[in-house]
Amino acid sequence: MSFLINNREPVYLQVVRYFKEQIATGELTAGQEIPSRRELASLLKINPNTAQKAYKEMEDHGLIYTERNFPSRITTDKKVLNGVREELIQEAVDAFILAIKPIQVPVDELVDIVKKNYLTEKK
Repeated sequence: MSFLINNREPVYLQVVRYFKEQIATGELTAGQEIPSRRELASLLKINPNTAQKAYKEMEDHGLIYTERNFPSRITTDKKVLNGVREELIQEAVDAFILAIKPIQVPVDELVDIVKKNYLTEKK
């Protein structure tokens, strides 16, 4: 589990985002068992209460479910799973637009730049 903590947002939200990214890329699949809250805290070297808060957030949004005395699992709700990818894309686009709008780049030029850079992905 590769996870880097940044100081810009609460850790529990970063954990939620990590799970969303794993769902969006197919690394985590519908019905797949996930680590217990304590296991996750140990793996990520975070406070168990933070892991608990992240799991509660994911349960509240229907990303995971926990049946009594069984491990937590990724939801099998197709609508929720499909929405995760769309949500991440929309968040990225919104952040990009917010950052680029003050520069007043014409949309056609912007689309060309995005296409060029997307196809020649830099690492």
